[in-house]
Amino acid sequence: MAKSAVSYQCSACGATSLRWVGRCPKCQEFGTVTEVAPAPTTTSGKAGRAAARIRPAQPVADIAEERIRRSPTGAGEFDRVVGGGLVPGQVVLLAGEPGVGKSTLLLSVAHSYADRHAGVVLYVSGEESADQIALRARRIHAVSEHLLVADDNDLFTVLGQIEHHRPVLIVVDSVQTIASPELEGRAGGVAQVLEVTQALTRTAKQRGIPMLLIGQSTKENSIAGPRALEHLVDTVLTFDGDRSSALRLLRAVKNRYGPADEIVAFEQTDRGLAEVLDPSELFRGQRETPVAGTCVTVTMEGRRALLAEVQALVATGTAAAPRRTVTGLDTTRVITLAAVTDRAGAKGQDLSQRDIFVATVGGAQIADPAADLAICLAIASARLNTPIPADVLAIGEVALSGDIRPVPFLAQRVAEARRLGFRRILVPAGSRDRLDNVIEVRHLSRALGSVQRIADEGG
Repeated sequence: MAKSAVSYQCSACGATSLRWVGRCPKCQEFGTVTEVAPAPTTTSGKAGRAAARIRPAQPVADIAEERIRRSPTGAGEFDRVVGGGLVPGQVVLLAGEPGVGKSTLLLSVAHSYADRHAGVVLYVSGEESADQIALRARRIHAVSEHLLVADDNDLFTVLGQIEHHRPVLIVVDSVQTIASPELEGRAGGVAQVLEVTQALTRTAKQRGIPMLLIGQSTKENSIAGPRALEHLVDTVLTFDGDRSSALRLLRAVKNRYGPADEIVAFEQTDRGLAEVLDPSELFRGQRETPVAGTCVTVTMEGRRALLAEVQALVATGTAAAPRRTVTGLDTTRVITLAAVTDRAGAKGQDLSQRDIFVATVGGAQIADPAADLAICLAIASARLNTPIPADVLAIGEVALSGDIRPVPFLAQRVAEARRLGFRRILVPAGSRDRLDNVIEVRHLSRALGSVQRIADEGG
């Protein structure tokens, strides 16, 4: 088969060229020119044969509903995020930054699946040798006799391994390291990634074998390679976490066989990844008495409600310009909320000339606006040196005017807070019609006053 010519296209303006350039000659953008897959050639004869194979359209009411047959992997939290287990022929893409633990996670899943189904599970690695994989497998106790390991990056060899062993599950680590000898271009290029993914997906569908593909992510947390790669698979999972924290979050961002907003947590240990059944405990500070500058809230990660603690420190500034240091939150939003808190607070609070440090506990990354009220209360508590009682929790978005705005999934958030023992929950006004035993606050100044009264009464 003749090799196809490789071309390059600018992702910003669509301009094409026959060679790679660092700067697009048309729109002058840097780093936007990437390799694209060659357009397939279609003859009239092929088009005629394809038209002859077209099946007639059917009324949707006449199509029988097929019950999805799932095969649990034996890894409880992984099964939860994919919807209860793997479906025959399902292709799952797991994406994440290098070193986050993708290989460790899927090696553990492969071991559990091999033990549970007593069939051959084939783990193909194009990055590491079989000896390296075996060393990791022994460390995490993934040594099932049905788990086979192969190290190769040739597509035809990988397909030959599948044909020879006829596995019940296939793991490919990673799809960017496998290359087809029929295409020009380096492994990991757009043309190669598309061809390899299409060939592996076609094999999985034809044989009814579930397949797990590992894909590397870029710094922008998008899957390295073409965006079309996500459309070729049935399920896309992302695996991420802070390098300074042992916590790892596995999210479903696309799932044709289950919910597309599920999230589960793992903890990195010496023996691999341990499932975290109650992630809220990791994000919450554990102390016997309340400390000034802390406030707890409930954020939504997909469909899961998680408790998170916000900590703030307000100190006398020594520099001409006061510092604003933020960890785990959006810096611009925290600076804005500090200004709103300064305006809504008591006289003499004056945050404008003081250093403010705000962070989350446990390496949590919070982008949920429902944490706004907790951020404001934590800053005010730190400035006044007044601890917020341990059973107080705050949920609500804060506008520039200081108004407390409603947030989605409030009932689910409140239920999670009560499950963990919080008795006094501050929520936006208008929520009492749907929820019992909550404290409604309409404006940030009212919220600050309510917390002050609770503290004065001795908690």
